[in-house]
Formats: sequence, structure tokens, C-alpha cells
Amino acid sequence: MTLDKLLFTKKQLRDITLKNRVAIAPMCNYSAKDGFANDWHLVHLGKFAQGGAGLVFTEATAVQSTGRITHGDLGIWKDDHIPGLKKISEFIKSQNSIPGIQLAHAGRKASMQRPWHGNGPLDHTDQSRGEDNWEIDAPSAIAVAEGFLTPHELSLEEIGQIQNSWKDATIRARKAGFEVVELHSAHGYLGHEFLSPISNKRKDKYGNTLEGRMRFVLETAEIIRENWPKNKPVFTRISSVDGVDGGWTLEDSVTLSKELKKRGIDVIDCSSGGISGSATAAKIKRGPGFQVPFSEKIKIQADISTMTVGLITEPHHAEEILQSGKADIIAIGREALYNPNWALHSEVELMGEGEFESWPHQYGWWLDKRQKSKS
Repeated sequence: MTLDKLLFTKKQLRDITLKNRVAIAPMCNYSAKDGFANDWHLVHLGKFAQGGAGLVFTEATAVQSTGRITHGDLGIWKDDHIPGLKKISEFIKSQNSIPGIQLAHAGRKASMQRPWHGNGPLDHTDQSRGEDNWEIDAPSAIAVAEGFLTPHELSLEEIGQIQNSWKDATIRARKAGFEVVELHSAHGYLGHEFLSPISNKRKDKYGNTLEGRMRFVLETAEIIRENWPKNKPVFTRISSVDGVDGGWTLEDSVTLSKELKKRGIDVIDCSSGGISGSATAAKIKRGPGFQVPFSEKIKIQADISTMTVGLITEPHHAEEILQSGKADIIAIGREALYNPNWALHSEVELMGEGEFESWPHQYGWWLDKRQKSKS
């Protein structure tokens, strides 16, 4: 097989080598209980590793119980969560893939319904299932939308406590066997809430100016980097733009990315939107690769590796993005739900030979035998 396609060349990140440039993006499944990973998460994430992806991320994994989006979110706020997560990371590694974990706090978008229950504020129907509201936190006491809970405005001491939870979660992620950790600062969750002037109206050192609004994310990135092995990479996911008037801009993202690079962040995961609506809601025209221009500008102007995501479904499109220097890693999201073997199928389409060479032996030998019987 001729390895002349960037999508299927290795990517070195510190001492971690991705076998290809395909990553599975974090995608919430809302199927945990008290934060614990279960068989659903093992099979869900494990099949992407079987399917050939070089890097597989968990969904947003809460560093505090009050930082969950819903009652069904994964958690890593206590040591008891480690064994279930470790089972997942070990299986991903057994498939020659790299396990990554996204560490998150939902901020003012916590204590919500699971999407299939409405994706809004918890109501009496949810409460009848035993899913009650909890007090939520944010940089400023501004609800995400009308009818949603008004968050408690964090004090300086409470900000420090949340950052300490990120420290503890980073240490647990290491013990759970993950090789990559990502700081979630996108989609209207806590880190993004500090960054955006839409949600951050503070007048202290964590607000008021761009430097002040960036402080929480930069400090938290430093904490993660200090408590993560020096030979392993740290990603940060950002909403590259808010996509609303008066919000966070792409120029702001370039400035932030430069500062994150100074603090040892290896890759900027370039998403967008979410500050005032659902996870990626924004007034941005959507189409194949609609977030690639964000990745390209950040990669070039901040001189840092980027991962791009968003309606990238065709392998030739993914390859073009890499060949033109617009990103270093391609993150596949919902397309992987539709086709967990996206990476394996894309390898065949781009390379044109060795159809079952990269498949797990348990599948490949059968499929190769079937193929030969047809010829």
C-alpha cells in the first residue's frame, strides 16, 4: 500500500504517535448514571477504534458533578470513576488507537434535559424520573436563555475550587490510561462562558478585557499541562467564533491560541457557536467543512497544530483539507455514528488497494476470503 495520502500518514504529538489523522470527536451520549462509564460507552467508543480511527475521544467528561450538562453525562470527579474509564482506554489501545478524554464543565448550560427529552430546562416530567435541578455556576449571573436556570456568579475562591477540580480530573485521566487530554472551552460551556463578552460581564481580573476574559482558560490550561505527563499532548477545544453580534471573534481565537501555545498546548480543536443556544448553535452558514476556515487561520496565524470538525464526511474532502495545510487532524463526529468504520472505508477509497489489510484480524480474514470467492 502506497502511503502517499496525508489522511493515512502518522502524526507525532510529543511522544504520542497517531497512526493516521482521523480522530473521533467527543460526542455526548447522555447514558451514564452518576457519571459512571458503562458497557454502552465501552462498545460505543470501542467500535470507533475497531473502525480504524487513530484517535478516539470520550464525550465531555465532567470534572464536577454540578458541571454535567445532564444527569446522563460521563464524570471524572471522583476516583470511583477511574476503573470504568480505564476499561475503555485499554480497549482503544488494544486496537492500535490512541484514547483521548475531554475534560469539561457545563457552567450555565448544566442541569438540562437530555436531548431526546427536549434539550431544555428540567421540568416536572424529568423530576418524575428522579432528575431534579441542581444549582449551576457561571462567570456572571446570566441565564443561557429565557426559561433556563439563572446561574450563581462564581466568586474568586469558587473559581479556584473549580480549577482544582480540573487538576484532580487530569490526574485521574492519567491513572485511567488516557494518552491525550482535551480542555473543553467551547459550545457555551464554562470555559467559553469566561471567554465570551456575551456571557462574561465581570469587572474583576476574570473579565472586563480580552486579557481578563481569557484568564480562566489560560490558567486552567496551565494547570492541566502541569499535571499531565510532559511527553503526552494536551488539546483545547474552542468555539472559534460565537457567530452572534458582539460575541467572541476569530481574531480573539487567534490571540487565545497564541497564548495557549505559550502554555504548552499542542493542538487547538476548532469548533464554533453555542454561547446562546444548543451546543453548536450560531448564525453560521453550514455546509461541508464549514469550520475549516477557522482552523486554517488559527493554524497559520497562531503557528499551532489544529484539528478541524464539522460536516466532513467524504475522504477526498478530508484529504484536500490536509494537503492544503488547513488542519493537521480531521475530527469525524456524527458521520462516525452512521459509519463507525469511516476510517477503514476511507483508507480503501483513497489508497485503492489492500482493502482489508488494516481491519481487525477478526473481521479482515473473513472479509478477504469472501472477496476472493467473488472474483
